[in-house]
Amino acid sequence: MIKKIVLSLFLCISIPAIAQETPFKITEIQVNPLLKGDLYTPIPEVKKPTLIILIAGSGPTNRNGNQIGLQNNSLKYLAEDLAKEHRAVFTYDKRVIAQIIAGTVNEKDMRFEDMITDAATVFDHFKKTGNYSKIVFAGHSEGSQIGMIAAQQTKADGFISIAGPGRPIDEILIDQITKQAPGVKEELITTLEKIKKGEVATVKSPLLSSMFRESVQPYMTSWIQYKPQQEIQKLKIPVLLLNGTKDLQVAESEAEQLKKAKPDASLTIIPNMNHVLKTITGDDAENRASYSKPETRNTPELAQAINLFLKKHKL
Repeated sequence: MIKKIVLSLFLCISIPAIAQETPFKITEIQVNPLLKGDLYTPIPEVKKPTLIILIAGSGPTNRNGNQIGLQNNSLKYLAEDLAKEHRAVFTYDKRVIAQIIAGTVNEKDMRFEDMITDAATVFDHFKKTGNYSKIVFAGHSEGSQIGMIAAQQTKADGFISIAGPGRPIDEILIDQITKQAPGVKEELITTLEKIKKGEVATVKSPLLSSMFRESVQPYMTSWIQYKPQQEIQKLKIPVLLLNGTKDLQVAESEAEQLKKAKPDASLTIIPNMNHVLKTITGDDAENRASYSKPETRNTPELAQAINLFLKKHKL
């Protein structure tokens, strides 16, 4: 399970929706050769609606929030739920998806800053259309950090963090991994210290060697440098912090740390919501199984909390 979670580091065609069930249309948009996604537009169309740009979490994650072997449609369902409330939503494949299809993936060249650039590029694309009154970033997990910084660069109108970390990623990885494999803690800390300095770490533990293989270390070095509690303080726009009580990857305390750093942010902790935005009433086995149940809808309280926030701030 650790391997799946942590290693997860790494033309416009209108499709009419069924009016009775889904009052929106989906249009595939190609922003540039690396960025393609789905634009959800409410029906009947709203004149200059707010646009929410959803940013996926870590790894080769597509516009629906899915990876190979982890199909849960978390972002697809969130986009649908928000579009039903007359919001426009854009979800996009991370650039690595296009690179995988083209056979041009080179892990050594990947940097965290590329993800920020992509989010800003998506923002600029839609801003230039003049079709939206406001544009809001909503980032899930790693996407929270990406959106937090992209919002600064683009002067977005709002920011929503969904299961976003409050501490640097190295601190979170130490917690995540050592909970399940306490025997690797010493080597893990040493490895991350070297990576943080930009040095090449030689990893001996079989468990850690694939997670921190040399080719992904440059990406990790760039990612570790960002401190979410410092970055969120730079935002001068409405901010919503969301987390679930059943999140196995990002504890609700992470959202509370972001709230501490930015007291004027809104904080909503959603009972029984897990990391892939599903309602969990049972044990950890049920929780993990939900990562691969694409038919399971999201916790309804998630979209409700976002809509309340948007209405409160007239977004």
